[in-house]
Amino acid sequence: MALVGFNFTRVTGQRTGELKGKINVSNNVVLKGVKKSEIGLSLEKEQGIEVEFLFTSTYSPEVGKIELGGKILLLEPKSEAESILSGWEKTKRLPPRLMEQVFSTVLRKCNIQAIVLSEDIGLPSPVRLPEVHLAHKAPAEKPQPAKQPEQKKPEVQKKFSKIN
Repeated sequence: MALVGFNFTRVTGQRTGELKGKINVSNNVVLKGVKKSEIGLSLEKEQGIEVEFLFTSTYSPEVGKIELGGKILLLEPKSEAESILSGWEKTKRLPPRLMEQVFSTVLRKCNIQAIVLSEDIGLPSPVRLPEVHLAHKAPAEKPQPAKQPEQKKPEVQKKFSKIN
């Protein structure tokens, strides 16, 4: 399988209220449809498949919403493409190997776009971003060289002898 195209067909973001207190964000991806696609190349062994999706970031309490819709274009061998299309018609599911790649691509592209859009309309990021916190410590004092213990001078006993 080859991913040959990705494009957004819908980009909406709306802030509907004031940001107060704790705000929860839930993200969701829904596959809206899968259909045969004509790629425009004369391919005898491969078939194009178009997957339509909708990514949503919902804020609660209701202070805003972001929706990103789009399409992914895949290239599959004709026999597998027919199997994928008939499976979708019956169960509205993709095979696991295809589902992994589609969802990974959608989440990667949409999370980036949603972060930019949330910043533009004044909503918190729908994806938790890392933060840096530095510990504030008092500056350390310069270490003083260790004092050498005083050494006792050896007592010298002087013997004087009298000379007679």
